[in-house]
Amino acid sequence: MSVVKLTQIGNSVGVILPKEVLARLKVEKGDTLFMSDAVDGMTLSTYSPDFEAQMAEARRVMKKRRAVLHELAK
Repeated sequence: MSVVKLTQIGNSVGVILPKEVLARLKVEKGDTLFMSDAVDGMTLSTYSPDFEAQMAEARRVMKKRRAVLHELAK
């Protein structure tokens, strides 16, 4: 478990993540993280549910229009 501290950043409040947490998440300055509700609190991750839904739709379209995409690639 890691402990983080809230700190004032301009007119907002921010969380400073320790290097160990950044390494475990495989993120660095400028990356986007997503927070979601969990049974025991909140979850912080690099996973985007919206992006996953968009990719599922893209895969569906690519499968359906495979021949057209193949011709366009030529």
